[in-house]
Amino acid sequence: MEKIAVLGAGKIGEALLSGLLSSGRSADELLFTERYPKRCDELTEQYGITATDVPGAVREAEVLVVAVKPQDVDPLLDELAEHLRGAGELRLVVSLCAGLPTSKFSERLPEGTPVVRVMPNTPMLVGAGMCAISAGPNATEEHLGTVEQMLRSVGEVVRVPETQQDAVTALSGSGPAYFFYLVEAMIDAGILLGIPRATATQLIVQAAVGSAKMLAEEAEHPVLMREAVTSPGGTTIMAIRELERHGVRAALIDAIEAARDRSVELGS
Repeated sequence: MEKIAVLGAGKIGEALLSGLLSSGRSADELLFTERYPKRCDELTEQYGITATDVPGAVREAEVLVVAVKPQDVDPLLDELAEHLRGAGELRLVVSLCAGLPTSKFSERLPEGTPVVRVMPNTPMLVGAGMCAISAGPNATEEHLGTVEQMLRSVGEVVRVPETQQDAVTALSGSGPAYFFYLVEAMIDAGILLGIPRATATQLIVQAAVGSAKMLAEEAEHPVLMREAVTSPGGTTIMAIRELERHGVRAALIDAIEAARDRSVELGS
């Protein structure tokens, strides 16, 4: 089984390492790089995974997962390219950097390096993430299969053409923030109506969990599921009318479109 090195052990990088361990991977099959020594010590103590540097990762791992912030990727790619050129064999490079196209990696790394682009989201921190993957020019079906197997340790995986990745970033990558925003507003509404914050939070969070479970398991269109809750002349239809009157649906669509445009801008 391929050895995996995660380059950049922030929240997303740590979530992937934790998920891989939970799915049965041995700590001996994993490596990570991190620029802060204290952070290295914390992760090694918690997970038993060895910290290394970029040369060590290239030397020992077959799969290199780039999990740094987009603004930090250029110096890492320079260092990675230098050591990959002397590695002899090609390594699979997996990018978890939002907005960055595979062409950015292919242009900087040795010719023929297979690159797979991934758009994760933060629920992978609790093993319930959604990752969309796209193949770069040199990535094969086998490479995609390797990445899918790796990412299933932290949630679900879907393949998309890379031309859709900016839309995926807006819809799924940023998606949890929209749900958190909605939950925040609903909790505030509960407080306005006289319900204590703790109780309002419990009510809304469980409603969100239950609704998501129904959507996942019943495989019905959300319109039908909403209509099942909406009785003629009842409380729900009055709420829906207000949401429509305030243009919530249109505002959400516009917001996601704006996020897509920003992803395109960051990638260029």
